[in-house]
Amino acid sequence: MIDTSPVSGPHPGPDSAELTEALFADGPEGAEVHAVWREAVSTDLFRHPGDAGTEERRQLSYDRLRALNEEVLSPEGLAQDPRALAALHEWSAVVDGATATVAGIHYNLFLGSLLDDRLSPPRDLSAFGKLARTGTFLCTERAHGNDASALETRARYDREREEFVLHTPHEGAQKYMPNTSAAGGPKSAVVAARLLVDDQDQGVFLFLVPLSDRRGTLPGITVTVLPERVGSPVDHCVTGFDHVRLPRTALVQGDHGQLLPDGSFTSTMGSTRRRFLHAIARVTVGKLCMSASTLGGCRAALAVAVRYAHTRHISGPVAGRRVPLAAHRSHHAPLLERVATAYAMTFLHRAVTEHWITHEPAERAASERLVALAKGWITWQAREITIECRERCGARALFPVNGLAEYPANADGAITAEGDNLAIWCKAAAEMVFGHPLAPAPRQATGRESLTDPDFLRLCVTAAEHHWHDTARRDLRGGEAGDALRRWNNASAAALDLVEAHTVGKAADAFAAALARVTGPGTRTALHDLHVLFLLDQVRSRSGLLLAEGVLSREHVRSLPRTRHTLTARLAPLLPALTEAFSLPEEHLSSLPMLTAP
Repeated sequence: MIDTSPVSGPHPGPDSAELTEALFADGPEGAEVHAVWREAVSTDLFRHPGDAGTEERRQLSYDRLRALNEEVLSPEGLAQDPRALAALHEWSAVVDGATATVAGIHYNLFLGSLLDDRLSPPRDLSAFGKLARTGTFLCTERAHGNDASALETRARYDREREEFVLHTPHEGAQKYMPNTSAAGGPKSAVVAARLLVDDQDQGVFLFLVPLSDRRGTLPGITVTVLPERVGSPVDHCVTGFDHVRLPRTALVQGDHGQLLPDGSFTSTMGSTRRRFLHAIARVTVGKLCMSASTLGGCRAALAVAVRYAHTRHISGPVAGRRVPLAAHRSHHAPLLERVATAYAMTFLHRAVTEHWITHEPAERAASERLVALAKGWITWQAREITIECRERCGARALFPVNGLAEYPANADGAITAEGDNLAIWCKAAAEMVFGHPLAPAPRQATGRESLTDPDFLRLCVTAAEHHWHDTARRDLRGGEAGDALRRWNNASAAALDLVEAHTVGKAADAFAAALARVTGPGTRTALHDLHVLFLLDQVRSRSGLLLAEGVLSREHVRSLPRTRHTLTARLAPLLPALTEAFSLPEEHLSSLPMLTAP
């Protein structure tokens, strides 16, 4: 049993290797799935390019992609392995968010979509496996982002010539932001377009479209490079099609739709929306990858900020004496709280990835929702963590060469990519209001509960989930009948609070499960205290509600600051060990001027 009495006294100290093992216990292969990518990004090619310009850095991301591809025994196998894909993102994002972006598009969205097609004649994908051609994915349009099911690019079937005619009818239908420039060499795309057969709209399907060769873009295709955006530079573009003819085999087929040899269309799904969601099913694995990229980035930011805090010295309270930044509680306490959150994020990602890989067909909708919830929470937390780390390192951290400046912007990109966080949380919230069981009703506080007991703190999070779930149901019923939008608007705030509390609870459960697998007493104690610190932060932010609900007593609320203070003091000496367990390549850390120059 873990001691749940108030924490005090010196900490026995964790075993760093055991902490690393706990963090990277990722499926049957354990840390091995991460080791290959960690080693790959340790090479000189992945060091920061210094004063290289935007175009040079865009090209560099493709050079790095090719270097990663050399580590892959089977590109097709990688595309069909969500755990390996997520690990690739987790490590490549440590050194270059742009490389993570183009890798995810090529392997998951492009190659994965083609491999999911079991009904078309076999395609020769060898050029994509060797990266003689790079794949990209064109779905969203200028006028259609989160409502991509309404996109307007169209592919009309020409029966006589057995071809499709791909066309962009107006500017709003141009494909917006895919990486279709000349950087990286010849490219092909999987393009989402509205399938028209005998002038009947069959919904949105994917089509394999060559975009360019060594001489440039192909006839009928226009590519306009977008202005430079914040974060690691990716060659984002606007792409249009002017009556581009495609062979009949360009259609990516499946249960959602098949074009038979006689030109007739058949589908097991009557709803065009369901056909669209089936066509872009790869976006769910993309959410896992986006979460992983920000996970790697925020852990790297913490490792840099903590090392800097122990190497940077400033004037102390005694004249003539200098102390490290880390000596100040105001400096190390927020970093320690963010480290606790990063551990929870990591354990949640491992659990959600495992659930996605092993779920039964009947659980698919729930598993997709869990992936969406985790993506929203992890990427939002990553942005907060990377901003905190940047601030803790002062002016030097504003320079990209020091390894921190691009992480918050990269998190912003992940927050928007593969489904904007707020949009996917709204969808999940709408499903959960009546489609998910109500959490157990809260127990009233007796005043004898310990604020260092993780079981009690977890019950507090459950109580918040119950409250917001019950409130959302009541608010939805209380909306104006016959006006679905006004009813949802009436309930949306409570429903989103429900989603957040539910996701935090899942993260806490994943933390507890990881802790249960640890055997070393020092490591177990450190993780227990970190688990408590994470939960205390969640309870503190909801203390007003929990006090009103009677789940916390007034004495609990009064004691929260002191309990967090005592726990922080106990954990503070372990801060370097807790971030060293992130196992960042020393080649990366030692290349950052901020950590090596006075």
